[in-house]
Amino acid sequence: MNRKFIALDLDGTTLNNTQQITPETHRVIDQLRDQGHIVSIVTGRPYRNSYYYYNQLKMDTPMVNFNGAWCHHPSDNNWNYGYHKTLSKDLAISMLSLKNDPDVQLIAAESRDGIYVEGDFIPYPDFFPEGIEVSKQLSSETLLVDPTSVEVFTYSQQNQPMIEERIIQNYGNAVEVRTWGGLTPCLEVVAAGVQKAMGVERIASYYNIKQQDIIAFGDEENDYEMIQYAGHGVVMKNGNDKLKAIADDLTHKINDDHGLADYLKKYFKL
Repeated sequence: MNRKFIALDLDGTTLNNTQQITPETHRVIDQLRDQGHIVSIVTGRPYRNSYYYYNQLKMDTPMVNFNGAWCHHPSDNNWNYGYHKTLSKDLAISMLSLKNDPDVQLIAAESRDGIYVEGDFIPYPDFFPEGIEVSKQLSSETLLVDPTSVEVFTYSQQNQPMIEERIIQNYGNAVEVRTWGGLTPCLEVVAAGVQKAMGVERIASYYNIKQQDIIAFGDEENDYEMIQYAGHGVVMKNGNDKLKAIADDLTHKINDDHGLADYLKKYFKL
C-alpha cells in the first residue's frame, strides 16, 4: 500500500463526546505512523485549544487550524509551506452587532496568539485551556491586529441558518461561514476562499503525496471541501447528511464508539 496522508477533523470525529482522544484511537494512530503514514490534525479549532491533542498524540507533522485559515508546523517554526489568512479587524468589530440576537451566546475574535470575546459563555470545557483570564474584551480599543477568524456560538443549530444568512447579507463575498463544534454549535467566519482542503493540499504537497492517497475524516459542513478533495473522503456515522451525500465511505460506528479507530483498523487491516 502506498504511503497515505490521513487528515483528521477533531470534534465529532477524532474526539468522543467528552472531547477526549481515547487510548484505542491513540493506539491506532500510533500504528499507522509506525507503518510510515502521515497523520495530521485539520480542525476548525484555533491552535490554543487544539495543541493539547497534537501533543497528546506526540505529533511532528504540520496541522491546520481555523477551518483552513492557518496551516503551520508547530514543531518547525521555519516551515515554509505554511500560510495565514486573516479578516480585517474592522469587519470583526462590526460583527458585534450579532450579539443583539437572543440565540447568540458568545462572539470571539481569534488571532494566532490571542482571543477577544463578547459574552461570558464557555462553549466547552477546554475552550479556555489556560483559563478565561487569557481572553480580552472584544472592542476596537483592544483588537489591534487582523484576526484569523470570528466565532459565533449559538444556543442550538436550529437558528444557525438565519444567523448565517445575516452574516452573508452583511459581508457578501468577503467571508466564508463554516459550521462546527459538535454538541456546541458554532458559526465560524473566515476570509473568502478559506476552507480545510487548502491546508490538506499544502501538507500533501510538502510530503509529495498524491491526491489519490489522501484519506480525510470529518462529520460537519466545515469538512465539505476536504472530504470532496480527498482521494478517499470518509464521513462519520454521526455526521451531517449533506456531507454523507458526497462521501466515498461512512464509518460503521459513531465518534463516541471509536468510529474512527474502528474504520482505520479495518481499512489498513491492522
